Amino acid sequence: MSNKSVNPLLKALLLKPLSMAYGAITGTRNKMFDIGILSQRKFDIPVLVVGNIAVGGTGKTPHTEYLVELLHYRFHIAVLSRGYNRKTSGFVLATDKTGPREIGDEPYQIYRKYGKYVTVAVCEDRCKGIDELRVIDPSINLVILDDAFQHRYVSPTVAIVLTEHSRPVYNDSVMPAGHLRESAASIQRADIVVVTKCPAEMRPMDYRIFVKRLNLQPWQKLYFTKYLYGPLRPLFPDEAIPTPFFNALGEHDYILAVAGVANPRPFIKHLRSFRAKVKALAFPDHHNFNKEDILLIRQRLLSMPDPQRTFIVTTEKDAMRLSAIKNMPKELRSRMFYQPIKVSFIPNPASENSAGSDDFENTLIHALSKHNQK
Repeated sequence: MSNKSVNPLLKALLLKPLSMAYGAITGTRNKMFDIGILSQRKFDIPVLVVGNIAVGGTGKTPHTEYLVELLHYRFHIAVLSRGYNRKTSGFVLATDKTGPREIGDEPYQIYRKYGKYVTVAVCEDRCKGIDELRVIDPSINLVILDDAFQHRYVSPTVAIVLTEHSRPVYNDSVMPAGHLRESAASIQRADIVVVTKCPAEMRPMDYRIFVKRLNLQPWQKLYFTKYLYGPLRPLFPDEAIPTPFFNALGEHDYILAVAGVANPRPFIKHLRSFRAKVKALAFPDHHNFNKEDILLIRQRLLSMPDPQRTFIVTTEKDAMRLSAIKNMPKELRSRMFYQPIKVSFIPNPASENSAGSDDFENTLIHALSKHNQK
């Protein structure tokens, strides 16, 4: 037996007991909420939770942005996040003077794009965060909690859980053997389940597999989404060379893909669907880029076969952190672009219990409106 087959087996044997222990702890905690030993707080305004069971990579930020665009005409929205990897603590309100270090890259991205329409804040204690937001602006009548499915001290009006098409919860294990924060059975707490990052073309059989394996309750709604990729945008518009169009690039053009996200594979796959040659430079999720990282990016640029025909392309989330770096070399500033993405719903022909964006909107509006009628 080769090392390649033994090592994964040994790893599984070593991690399985730890996963069982961690699963028992999270399961006990959930049970304590279910029977009322640990209490949940209900608010008199609707609270919409967007979260996942797996660690990272399911597309929470694009789906949160979709919800903001969908609902900001009907509600005065506040988006509240924990602010992962920020250098502050406690409640922090997003303003024009806060950046990724103060509020985290994802809340910073949402504020940059939607700050005119919504209030954005971060707080580890979501109950305290909601209280603070309502003191600051009493007209807020909907709170979207980003990445809060496991934060059960807040009772959600609607809980949306995301699971990635290429890594569904039913094929995963509890940490550390897998990527799950809690048992896959916890998906039963969700009101809406969204399978994200689906391929553009899905067969009816693909839908039926998810419907069967997820085994949702009749009252739960199942949806499928994919990413739509927009035109590239420069990180530094005043200094950028003309923005490239992927379809116009040829085999003698090059892309240096820079990504610090949990799952860069869909991003890289998208870039490689065009004729330009792609070299990838990956960093950890939520990576705080420093001087050494910038030097590495510059080194990789200069080592490309033709640096003058090379474009540096990064994700929108990474762009928020990279654009905040001071003293970025001019040769990088002129060639840095980011790839915007939007969420698009895919109608499911295999089930009457799953439909496209119109059905999702109607389901969500109905649930949120029922809260206001109580």
